[in-house]
Amino acid sequence: MRTRDINKEVSIREKAVELIANEGIDGFSMQKLAKAAGVSPATLYIYYEDREDLILKLATEVTLESMESSLKGMYPKMPFAEGMSVQWKNRMNYYLKHPNEIDFIEQIRYTPLYDKIIHTVKARYSDVLGSFVTDAINRGELMPLPFEVYWCIAYSPLYQLIKFHMQGKSHGSERFELNQEMLDLTLKLVLKALKP
Repeated sequence: MRTRDINKEVSIREKAVELIANEGIDGFSMQKLAKAAGVSPATLYIYYEDREDLILKLATEVTLESMESSLKGMYPKMPFAEGMSVQWKNRMNYYLKHPNEIDFIEQIRYTPLYDKIIHTVKARYSDVLGSFVTDAINRGELMPLPFEVYWCIAYSPLYQLIKFHMQGKSHGSERFELNQEMLDLTLKLVLKALKP
């Protein structure tokens, strides 16, 4: 039996994320990954049972890593505005530092595999986020909303600003760079929209 090599494992993970982020899930194969990672196809099967196992494990790992990062320094009883500020900062930092991981998750999000991943994420983080939202509603800091409406108002503006920043342009200008003033203004408007 061959032993696991941590350096190879890291290289395989990085190349798999990069390939799926750039080429999509349909164009991804174990042979392509082996070539990109500089290992033999047999080496991949030391770490993963098959293509689906690899994608599922990596997507779960990256999704949990992203969620863990977004909640760093946050606790459920925080005032709503403070908790949102912490989350926005954390989410922006993760997105800017890990663009391949974000693109990788976006490729997986619309596949049946994502349904398997989301259960793990919900089990781990719904208590924190659910309590945060419930407590904010009970304190009168947040209006009760369907989850999807809340999510769109609370986070979509941030993600769109990050996309403009990553593209270096927006619909309104040929050059765009996200700055703290713009981020603060957008969050202020989001908080105002969510207030009862």
